[in-house]
Amino acid sequence: MTHKEILATVDHTLLAQTATWEEIKKICDDGAKYHTASVCIPPCYVKQAKEYIGNTVKVCTVIGFPNGNSTTESKVFETKNAIENGADEIDMVINIGALKDKNYDLVRSEISAVKEVCGQRVLKVIIETCLLTEEEKIKMCQLVTEAGADFIKTSTGFSKAGATFEDVALFAKHVGPDVKIKAAGGISSFADAEEFLRLGASRLGTSRLVKIENS
Repeated sequence: MTHKEILATVDHTLLAQTATWEEIKKICDDGAKYHTASVCIPPCYVKQAKEYIGNTVKVCTVIGFPNGNSTTESKVFETKNAIENGADEIDMVINIGALKDKNYDLVRSEISAVKEVCGQRVLKVIIETCLLTEEEKIKMCQLVTEAGADFIKTSTGFSKAGATFEDVALFAKHVGPDVKIKAAGGISSFADAEEFLRLGASRLGTSRLVKIENS
């Protein structure tokens, strides 16, 4: 794959707590320059970013981020607010504690509730693989499929580890036919990016590939 083809699958991401508007503008500029799939930015910058870049590149934001343990009602409100501000895509974090409690109805219904608000907009579900057992990862493939989300996503990038080849391969075996895969967290080379795509990912969450291309 060419670098251009790989960059077209990238959600060019800046979610650091210290992110300033000038830094977000640079993310938007680079996303437009390299024709990335989207720019993934904090909710507080969505309105500004949308006004700044219009439809040049899609704006993605995060919900219940990074811990996932806010209430369903909070996540639904965050999603509505993000969409009102111009978000094109939503990446939500699951309630990891509920999953570990085997409260599968809550996990599933929460994803469904957020997807209902998203409508035709893309919803990616972050399950934070580094905190889960293999059994829990497989269960989340099932729940994300049943809830009607568009993507299952490996990681926030804010926990103990990010995406692994093994997890993406596992997802590819267990998600439903309508669920795509996003690998995110720690993707630091075009070679690794290409391997994630070969294993079944169709979207990548990273900022490093654009930086490499810029260097």
